[in-house]
Parts: sequence; structure tokens; C-alpha cells
Amino acid sequence: MTQIARIGCLTAAFVCSAVIARSQAQQPARGLPEGNGKALVETACTTCHPVTMITNAGHTLEDWKLLVERMVSAGAPVAPNQFNMVTEYLAKSFPEGNVPKAVIIPGPVKVSFKEWTAPTVGSRPHDPLATHDGYLWYTGQYANVLGRVDTKTGKIQEFRPTTPRSGPHGLVEDKDGNIWFTANSKGYIGKLDPKTEKVTEYKLPPDAGDPHTPLFDRKGTLWFTVQGANKVGRLNPQTGEIKLADSPTARSLPYGMVIDSKGTPYYCEFGAPKIAAIDPNTMAIKEWTLTDPAARPRRIAITSDDQIYYADYARGYLGRLDPKTGAVKEWPSPSGPRSQPYGITFLDGIIWYSESAVKPNTLVRFDPKTEKFQTWVIPAGGGVVRNMMTTRDGNLVMAESALNIVALVQIGK
Repeated sequence: MTQIARIGCLTAAFVCSAVIARSQAQQPARGLPEGNGKALVETACTTCHPVTMITNAGHTLEDWKLLVERMVSAGAPVAPNQFNMVTEYLAKSFPEGNVPKAVIIPGPVKVSFKEWTAPTVGSRPHDPLATHDGYLWYTGQYANVLGRVDTKTGKIQEFRPTTPRSGPHGLVEDKDGNIWFTANSKGYIGKLDPKTEKVTEYKLPPDAGDPHTPLFDRKGTLWFTVQGANKVGRLNPQTGEIKLADSPTARSLPYGMVIDSKGTPYYCEFGAPKIAAIDPNTMAIKEWTLTDPAARPRRIAITSDDQIYYADYARGYLGRLDPKTGAVKEWPSPSGPRSQPYGITFLDGIIWYSESAVKPNTLVRFDPKTEKFQTWVIPAGGGVVRNMMTTRDGNLVMAESALNIVALVQIGK
């Protein structure tokens, strides 16, 4: 494979999940149009994936530049004199199409945003983490970095995993302040000691796939999903032992994860209309099938009374599953069926999530008691908010992936 062709491999690896959901109804294939840059794009981007991953997309010139920039950050050796030719060709050939309109619903709650640009260009912040000491952490998936933001001073420090191109993805903190991450491109789970900057790697078994979302239970066991391999797993940090279990539904793409008040892990199946629970002792898996066969929950949140809320990325709905009864209730997301709800969390009786397909992205507040929505535009644009979480003082952190930005949302009290 040529060096330039590696761009296509990186694109396939890092944007595959977005393309899966975007192309629920696959459009007819079409070739690359003529133009200056066609030969380079054809060589670079069709070696490792179908041309439809390009032709079914559409972006502004700025967004195409950001995308190619992220590829370069991930290691694609694109010469400076080729960069503008590639981005201009892509923007002219595949312009932004009909983007869903953000629906802004006013309400009584006030929020404010603080946003910081990650220092490494094109790092693509993926998951945010609010640690006990008040820092905002993020994974720079494309640039192989973990970042830490001092939200009071704005100072950002970056840490690099030992293994190149690990693709750090999910983040979680243990009781000792260590930062654990999933190496979504190298098949291991990493532990970073921020004091020493030492990284310890826990390798998954050969051919077990690449871990996705990590989460600790109250006993200190680390649970995780393995999206591409259709598995879930657990890691004993004391012994390093890893156990894996197959998700019962084929190609179900285990994705977001939460743990209930009794210590039971739940995950959503992005490749199926299902949510599942894992028995923490036996690792037996129970699935709940959602009402609509087209549902594709991508991230989930859990309330204090163990109700599961899910962001239905494919249909543009917010949904709720009661695991005790199996009852499902859904609400159309304010910006409609193509709004692609994504990052989601629960805070003080309220569900918060983002609509990732509208431009700019929105922050959505849903009150389960009144069943009313309130929405805000994310100032910098969002750039696909893939995940968010709450802070210890009752605010939110999020990563704005395509824009190389992380954010703190302060909620008026």
C-alpha cells in the first residue's frame, strides 16, 4: 500500500461508525466526478473502503479541510501542496447537502458555555471526562493523546500513550485518580498515572477486537464494550484478567454503557433495536427489544431509579426503557427525524443530550416529569458531540469532535 493510500484506511477506521448510521438507507453508488484532485482522492480513499463513503457524504469546504486535517494528524503523509487540491476537490464535488434545521425551544433554565481548542491540530476529541479534582479530560483519538484542561485557568496538558496510533477513545477515572482509556485502534485498555505519566497496557486476547466504552462499577471492576467484535468484557485491575462475552444478537455493535444502582452493567446495541444487561457474576446477557425495528440507540443514560434513557441516532428520538417491566416510551427529538441524538447524560432529575446532525449542534434538556424540552445552540458548533458527562458540582462536559474543541456547560442554579 502506498503512503498516500493510508489516508483511506485511516478514514475507514475512524469515521466508520458515523457512516453506518448515516447510511441506514444506502444511496445508489456513484463514481468520483472529474476534476483536479480526482486521481489522488481515488488512490488515497478507495484502497481500504468503498467509494460510497465519499460520494454519500457532503460537507462545506471548511469541514472537508477539518476532515483531511484530522487524517494528517493521525499520520497520513499528505504533502502541503496536495492539501488544498484535495479539500477543494472534495468540497466542489461533494458539497454540504440539506442539513436538518435546529429547532430552538426556549425555557426557564439558563446555561453558559466555556470552550477550549485542543492544542494538537486535528486531534478529534472523542470522549470527555470530569474527574474528582475538577479537571476536564478528553481523548484525542486521531493524534494519540489524552488531554487535561484546567477549567479555571484554561491551561491544557497533553499526555501520549506509549503505543503509537492507539486511537484513545473512551475515558474513565478510578478511585486513585488514574485515567483509564480504551485503545480503539490497538486492542488494549490503558491506565495513565497523571503524576508519573506512566501508561500501563492491558491487552485484549488476540483477534478479540478493539475496546470502545469503559466504565467502573462500585467494586472497581472495569466493564467495556467491543463494538466491532460484537463483544462486551470486564477487566480486573488487580490481576489484569480480562473476560469477554459475545453479544447475543449478531452484528449488534455494543456501544454506550451505564451501570445501575445494583451494579449491573447495561449497554446499547447500535447495530440493533436493543438494549442489554450483563449479569456481573456470570456475564450472562439479557436483551430488551425496542418498539421500533429501525431504532438504533447509540448512547444511553441511567436515572437514579434505574430507568434507561437512550439517544436513538437513526430515528431522531429520545427513548426510555424500564428494565423492570420492559415498557418503552419515546419522544421525537425537537429538531426532527434526521437530528441524530448522540451524547447523553442524566443530572438532578433531568436528561441532557445533543443533536449531532443539525448545524450548529444543539444541547437539549428534557424534564421527564413535565415531558418538556428546552434547547440551545452550541456556540462553536458542536462538530458532533459524541459523549458528555456530569461534573461533581452539577455541570456538564462535552467534546466537540470535528472542531477540535472541548467544552464545559455551566447550568444556572
